[in-house]
Amino acid sequence: MRLKKELGLIDIFCIASGAMISSGLFILPGLAFAKAGPAVIISYILAGILVIPAVLSKAELTTAMPKAGGDYFFIDRSFGPGIGTLGGISAWFSLAFKSAFALVGIGIFIELINPNITYTQIKLISAGLCIFFIVLNLIGVKQAGRTQVFLVLVLIGLLIFYVFRSLPSIQVQRYTPFIPSGMGSVFATAGFVFISYGGLTKIASVAEEVKNPGRNIPLGMILSLVIITIIYVLVIFVTTGILDSSKLAQSHTPISIGARVSMGNFGFIVMAVAALLAFISTANAGIMAASRTPMAMGRDSLLPAFFGKVVPRFGTPHYSILFTGGFMICVILFLDLEKLVKAASSLKLLLFMFSNLSVISMRESKIRNYQPKFRSPLYPWMQILGTLGCGYLLVQMGTTALFTTFFLVVGGLGWYLLYSRPKVSRESALIYVIRRITSKDLTHGLLGAELREVLRERDEVVEDRFDHLIRECEVLDLKESLSLEEFLKIASNSLAKRLGMEENILFNQLLEREKESSTVIGSGFAIPHITIEGAFEKFEVLLARCKDGIIFSPSIPPIHTVFVLVGSRDERNFHLRALGSIAQIVREADFDKNWLSAQNPEELRDIVLLGERKRHTI
Repeated sequence: MRLKKELGLIDIFCIASGAMISSGLFILPGLAFAKAGPAVIISYILAGILVIPAVLSKAELTTAMPKAGGDYFFIDRSFGPGIGTLGGISAWFSLAFKSAFALVGIGIFIELINPNITYTQIKLISAGLCIFFIVLNLIGVKQAGRTQVFLVLVLIGLLIFYVFRSLPSIQVQRYTPFIPSGMGSVFATAGFVFISYGGLTKIASVAEEVKNPGRNIPLGMILSLVIITIIYVLVIFVTTGILDSSKLAQSHTPISIGARVSMGNFGFIVMAVAALLAFISTANAGIMAASRTPMAMGRDSLLPAFFGKVVPRFGTPHYSILFTGGFMICVILFLDLEKLVKAASSLKLLLFMFSNLSVISMRESKIRNYQPKFRSPLYPWMQILGTLGCGYLLVQMGTTALFTTFFLVVGGLGWYLLYSRPKVSRESALIYVIRRITSKDLTHGLLGAELREVLRERDEVVEDRFDHLIRECEVLDLKESLSLEEFLKIASNSLAKRLGMEENILFNQLLEREKESSTVIGSGFAIPHITIEGAFEKFEVLLARCKDGIIFSPSIPPIHTVFVLVGSRDERNFHLRALGSIAQIVREADFDKNWLSAQNPEELRDIVLLGERKRHTI
């Protein structure tokens, strides 16, 4: 069962933004300041710059393959189920860790209200809130999305209020020395705070539930990156300028303390409320996004099948949500704060590297049905820079991050080899790349066919009778030049069997029709079509390509593209509609180029099936 498409542009913006404005802004600045000093501002900017390649890559991949699981799905289709398993586990862990981090953050801010609360009580409260968001997401994505929009819009308003009210309280001397521990600490801190931007790409996981994904996903991601980066920089700049360095370095609630300095207890309360809204929005978006990864992996047999089940009444993956929420509760109860941050950041860096490399794999595969609505600029340098930058930050984060990454790689590949490999047989774009290099036909067109169905679902195409005919029709890929008579004999031999008539009769009718008036209607293109007598409810189509050309007439240039239509008299109305559909398809700007460069008959068929045209109700 498909998930419901209920998320619009504002929902996308708020899911991405709400997933970023949380612990990364309300808790991490103090921890990060202790590492880099006032240059923590640069660390946040660097992290934002380094996330740009991943954002552009994910926008491209997600508009080409808007499927539940996002990161997992396109990594799997780019590199195969082994790396796909690793990418899926990375995506799920990173999202679950970040969301658990946000829930722990709620508990920390409750401590401001009740200073006597114990750390164990904080964790229990966080676990209870996790259960609440599990229930909310079980009910439906629409309800969770509406909650997210309200939370994020209020939150952004409160942060803007904080910045403008606090600007007059800034003391310039607090910014010196600006880089007390050297640039190395700035880069290491950038890796540490990288998790702050991790939520930006959460919408890839809910892409299957987005209306008009080709427009809304890239626009929502880019708007969120620009607006939230500006908010990050302004809030941290202001907070660094109004708080004493020793107080800031030791604080887990720096923004609220900063608001108390600039606005008194009123400001403290306002920003404490803002922090709670931020953590709530991140937890809500996190459970929503993270649960879609096990669901997608369950669909693909990389996890037990029950993970992929969707409850018809609510249109949500209940088992996947419950599993994700249960894992988050365990993380909340048994991991400490800094380990949580490092684990989530290291996994997010690994995931971003995979995303950048996936774009390279998909583009270099030259799979015709890879048709993103948005294409990353500066390819492949943007992806190469993003991969190297994420790798550098991963190394700079130290042994904990590297150990987490190593453990994940070993565990993910181990799970694939022991559980998934015997159950899965699927092509990847990497195989197509290898085929291009070695000139060996290693593929069976399975990935191209799957991407065709993804595109039809993305563009909400409802198949009509013409689509069904093209799916079942004969496709001829002729190599050598032919005369008109030679071609019509081949076409008649194929169509006569389908129509239940004699080959010679069909050949003579097609030839006679061509002599009456040429069916060549454009440069290199012809549509031989006839109506046959004495038959009822008969209609067949044949597609043909001849690279060297078919000679219809000495005065006409060779024909490379032929659509043959044969129907009974009672099908004349459909005959006219089919001719109109073909005319719309061949008018597309790149039709001739795509037709001549297609690798096999199935790619020729897909060009017609995916052509833009008006469809008629069956």
